[in-house]
Amino acid sequence: MGISKSDQFSATQNELAMVAKAIGHPARIAILEFILQSKSCICGDLVLELPLAQPTISQHLKELKNAGLIKGTIEGNSICYCINENGFEKIKAFCNLISTKTEDVDCTTVSTCC
Repeated sequence: MGISKSDQFSATQNELAMVAKAIGHPARIAILEFILQSKSCICGDLVLELPLAQPTISQHLKELKNAGLIKGTIEGNSICYCINENGFEKIKAFCNLISTKTEDVDCTTVSTCC
């Protein structure tokens, strides 16, 4: 396995890569969709909804939380999770940048373009 060279990239690039990695698994997409649909949830609710074991769901929740995409509060013996709007601002800003930069690009006139 190669050595990571993440220190050679900007903090913004590393943060965006971490967010992209976090949403790069279909179970995590399903978890985010469930949280968005229900406005918040408790881990036990996800176990009833998704075809995954509770420890697996907990691991996915941990990855989403580490990436800043969800936040959780302890309520008794459970943790209630909800969307962290600030975490999605990074994705939104990057997509807006791509959209802005590609508006004036015309790849049809470049002979070396794919």
